[in-house]
Amino acid sequence: MSLDPRSEEEQFFATYRADDYERPSVAVDVVLITWLEDALQAVVVKRVEHPYREHWVLPGGFVALDESLDEAARRVLSAKARLGPLYLEQLASFGDPARDPRMRIISVAYYALVDASQLASKEGPWQLAQIYTPWRGEVGGAVKLLIDGQEIPVGFDHAQVIGTAIKRLRGKLNYAPVAHALLPAEFTLSQLQQVHEAIEGHSLNKDSFRRRLLASGSIEPTGNQEAGVIHRPAMLYRTRVASD
Repeated sequence: MSLDPRSEEEQFFATYRADDYERPSVAVDVVLITWLEDALQAVVVKRVEHPYREHWVLPGGFVALDESLDEAARRVLSAKARLGPLYLEQLASFGDPARDPRMRIISVAYYALVDASQLASKEGPWQLAQIYTPWRGEVGGAVKLLIDGQEIPVGFDHAQVIGTAIKRLRGKLNYAPVAHALLPAEFTLSQLQQVHEAIEGHSLNKDSFRRRLLASGSIEPTGNQEAGVIHRPAMLYRTRVASD
């Protein structure tokens, strides 16, 4: 007579020893990107302890045993960047055995896009660093980070992680309103073009960009004009909300 499957499972777990297996630690890192001063910027934190002491890194932390990856990413965003709920998208996993000299750590990276005005009133142990992408298109690879025009040292593999986020943005730019997320609710066509150019890494023809954008149906006029400018005020647009 065969054993009750539940009894077999109970017997299995009664003798199972998790300590017999090596296990890596799991962390999350968040690439928080904004657009400021005509350039893409990333939120970074300066490490005060080894390894990579005095290097700049992404907001990150270890995943607790009782939380999901998404929960860990949101906790990190709140604790280290002082930011509340934001749309977070899982980017990729980074598991090079040598990526962290302390021990075997696998990092699950997320990215988020935020309008710079949401960061203006926030205080914390972080700073914005300009992202310089040395490759064109969707080649991928590490980026360089600059503060006050000077390149800064980046710890771990975070230059590669940010580069992966830029590659993802370039890949989504023509079919998803990722550029809109870096702007206020109402924006001008010039601002939207500048964000597209910052993401793509090169200038765009004004007329063809506007024709393509307006034909896409992704934006709509608000009926308002920009205020506080000395030149002729431009029309303001917003992201079109898809109807059910």
